[in-house]
Amino acid sequence: MIVVATADFELYHEVVDRLRERGVAFTTVEPDADLPDRASVVVTAPDDDLAADVADADRVTATADEARRAVDEALALLRGSDGRTVVGVDPGTRPGIAVLSGETVVAAFHVPLSDAVDVVRREVADAVDPLVRIGDGARLQGARLVNDLDDVTVELVDETGTTPYLGTGARGMGDVLAAVNIARLEGERVDSREVDPTAGELQRIKDRSRRVSTDDRTIDDRLARRVAAGDLTVEEALDEHREGQGSD
Repeated sequence: MIVVATADFELYHEVVDRLRERGVAFTTVEPDADLPDRASVVVTAPDDDLAADVADADRVTATADEARRAVDEALALLRGSDGRTVVGVDPGTRPGIAVLSGETVVAAFHVPLSDAVDVVRREVADAVDPLVRIGDGARLQGARLVNDLDDVTVELVDETGTTPYLGTGARGMGDVLAAVNIARLEGERVDSREVDPTAGELQRIKDRSRRVSTDDRTIDDRLARRVAAGDLTVEEALDEHREGQGSD
């Protein structure tokens, strides 16, 4: 059982709220009280002095700002996993992102590509030896993620068969569930990924520029390549084209 034993009012409420959101059984005691016999993990603040002997329980210390990390760590200890943070990413224009602590999924996201790197960085910021696994599909978007996450350990994973069958009512969950499966597969360590866009990929970017433009404008190959590389958004490429910097 998880026990919250802290005199820190803010930490107490943050941890308790998160445990309730996750449907986890727990109890609370004052720091100077004896721990319940079934206590296996104790969550406290760094400056809490526990009167009870916690030799038979794992202790997780955190501040209020670290409440989510503390809950994730406590759950990993409770379930007996090593607690390593692994982030799986199913790349695309809206990547699915799954965060695992050991074998437990502790967070999931479905965000625009422009936000994906910030989400991943935020999720691994306080983790010890985190690992990011990115699927090898959606080559252009995946390469952009690999190259932008140059300060994190990244593996490129064969994502064949990672997208599950979705039954009634599960629409929109495929990318996130694929990200969970990707996180659980070993891949090849990569520091960067260079992808030369195909003619078809460039044409799709150009077609998209025409669809989103307000003046029936299509960017040229040079600007499409910069969009493919992640240097520009389609909107920024259209602005450059309007300013006469693109060539027809």
